[in-house]
Amino acid sequence: MTDILGFTALDLSRFQFATTSIFHYFFVPFTVGFALIIAVLQTLAHRTGDPKLENLTRFFGHLFFINFAVGVVTGIVQEFQFGMNWQVFSNFVGNIFGVPLALEVLMAFFLESTFLGLWWFGKGKLPAWASLACIWIVALGTSVSAFWIIIANAWMQRPVGFEIVGGRAVMTDALAIVLNPKGLQWFAHIWTGGLTVAAFFVLAVSAYHLRRKHHVDAFRVSFKVALLTALIGSLGVTAAGHIQGQSAVRDQPMKYAAFSALWDTPGGTQMPESLLALPSNTLRENRFEISVPYVGSFLAFNNFSQKAQGLNDLQREYAAKYGPGNYIPPVWQVYWAFRVMVGLGGVMLLVSLISVWRWRRGRLDDPGRLYGLLLIMPLAPHLANFSGFIATEMGRQPWVVQGLLRTADAVSPLSPLTVLLSLGAFWIVYLTLIGLDVFLLTKTARAGLHEPGAQTASIPGPSYLPEGGAP
Repeated sequence: MTDILGFTALDLSRFQFATTSIFHYFFVPFTVGFALIIAVLQTLAHRTGDPKLENLTRFFGHLFFINFAVGVVTGIVQEFQFGMNWQVFSNFVGNIFGVPLALEVLMAFFLESTFLGLWWFGKGKLPAWASLACIWIVALGTSVSAFWIIIANAWMQRPVGFEIVGGRAVMTDALAIVLNPKGLQWFAHIWTGGLTVAAFFVLAVSAYHLRRKHHVDAFRVSFKVALLTALIGSLGVTAAGHIQGQSAVRDQPMKYAAFSALWDTPGGTQMPESLLALPSNTLRENRFEISVPYVGSFLAFNNFSQKAQGLNDLQREYAAKYGPGNYIPPVWQVYWAFRVMVGLGGVMLLVSLISVWRWRRGRLDDPGRLYGLLLIMPLAPHLANFSGFIATEMGRQPWVVQGLLRTADAVSPLSPLTVLLSLGAFWIVYLTLIGLDVFLLTKTARAGLHEPGAQTASIPGPSYLPEGGAP
């Protein structure tokens, strides 16, 4: 059997890896930003000695624990898929790709797990300064973990520091791989994106309790910390994304052209930017388009005269360089995923600025008309992350390693039925885990801080309620 309902093993393997990656990506940026916010709250509690803030820190720590536990489970499947569905890819990149993934486990995962346990279960047993150090080490560990994973992925987009030996990529310059400009740009973009994911979640939880006058003094602090984090993250995502887009013009011009649905190299003295288009890979043109003159040149080159190459010109160039074939990615999906990401980034920045303005006007405790929006805003950074992932990964097709290995040549020799069965099993498990995660996060967040005499958290460990009474 070569296909099922028109889907080959390659199609199903790609879909499986994409969806399981997105499922896992639901947790990763959240963990990176959330650990930092909790570390800041713990620092404020340590400096002030305020039991209300200590209680608040343990409350958000419980939420972090839930997300961290489910995230670990979903991440295990990712590495298995390299050997199961992508054997040729694993054999080709294993000498390089395995190093950052191994370092991620050794330098980050064990670090996070160990010190998170010490922070949570060591409450009342460790000195206050040691407990504070533990949560900051957890925050550092989450960032280190993200760094190594991003470095591995960045090498696939811009291979550096290697040579081909016996049909395999072999590392020749470890420092070049670690300092890959693509990886450093992506880390800045994804790390600041992680801040927005956690910040808007904490904002929603804090706004919910401020509206209900629950522990106002405590949740006012978490709202302020999250708001500043959301503003920094939104600004950082915008700046890093702009730099990242400009680098794509140089090292992944086909992807950049797909971002803009730029089929033909502009013939004038400037490059317009598409605002709205209906791209067609079949016709290799836009069925409909609204564009703005000069803006494309400015966004890509910081001037009003340079031009990027169009998809059709690049196709001819790639065919001459790499051999016959279609090197144009699925433009419709890439174009619109990119715009969804950018649009949601603008919404996050706007909401952050409006909330800061309300804070300056002394209206922090009551979110007012923004209340309903703040409750759904945690969805925005997640959707932006997913859209960015789709735009980035589909934008480099047909390559799994840019210029070196095509996706069609990297898949394992599996039957479509085998992949379909594993795909169904993964979806059942992942949907169950995400449903459980959302349920537990929502239930715990709505419950708020524990009142005197309330039962302790379901996760073994210290109660939210500090010694000496209610916050």
